[in-house]
Amino acid sequence: MSLWSRITDAIEALRSGEPLSVVFDRLRQRPERTIAFTIGVIALGAKLAKADGTVTRDEVTMFRSVFTIPPEDEKHAARVFNLARQDVAGFDAYARKIAALFPSGDPVLRDLLDGLFHVALADGDMHPAEEAFLQEVASIFGLGQGCYRSIYARLVPGAAPDPYELLELPPDASLDEARRAFRRMVREAHPDALRARGVPDEAVTLAEERLKALNQAWEEVQQRHAA
Repeated sequence: MSLWSRITDAIEALRSGEPLSVVFDRLRQRPERTIAFTIGVIALGAKLAKADGTVTRDEVTMFRSVFTIPPEDEKHAARVFNLARQDVAGFDAYARKIAALFPSGDPVLRDLLDGLFHVALADGDMHPAEEAFLQEVASIFGLGQGCYRSIYARLVPGAAPDPYELLELPPDASLDEARRAFRRMVREAHPDALRARGVPDEAVTLAEERLKALNQAWEEVQQRHAA
C-alpha cells in the first residue's frame, strides 16, 4: 500500500466532526509515523499559506514543487491541505505534534522548517505574520536562532547571506570550525541520509537546494581564509 493510500485511510478513519489534528494521536509508531509526518507537513504548509490572510495559487504551486507530489496523488494532498485550513487547531498545535515525533532539533525538523520558508516566499516576499509563524515553529522544533538565521539568510530576498551565517558560525570562526560545520550540515542534508531517517521522498527535494548553498558557502569561506 502506498504512502498516499495510507494517508487516505487515516483521513477516512476520522469520525464526523473530528479535526485533522486527531490523526496524530493514532499514528505514533513506524511506519505510521511517516504518515503523520507527511500529513503534518501538508497541514503546516496550509496554515502558513493562510497566515497572511490569503492562500495564493503561487503558494500551493510552490508546495507541490518543493515536496514533489505526483500528479496522481495531488487530489489526496489537496484534501489534507483543505482539511488543515478548516481545522480550528492553530499551527502551533500541529508544530508540537510533529516535534513530538522527533528529538528536539532533529535534522528532519530543520528540513520541514526549510520547506515552510519556501512556501512563505512563494510570492517573493516575507509577510510579518509569516515570519512570526516561522520563528514560533523554529522555537517549538527546538531549532536555535543560528539555524533559523541560516535558512533566512539563504532564502529571503535581500537578506545578503554571509557564508558564516549559512554555516551557523560566528564571523571569527576558524577554517577548521567551518570545515566541521560544513561536513556536519552536508551529512544531515544529503538525500541518502534523509531516506535513511525515514523521511518521505516528498521532502527530499529540500535537501538538494540546501546542499548547493552549503557548498557555495564553504567555497567562499575557503577563499576568505586564502586571501
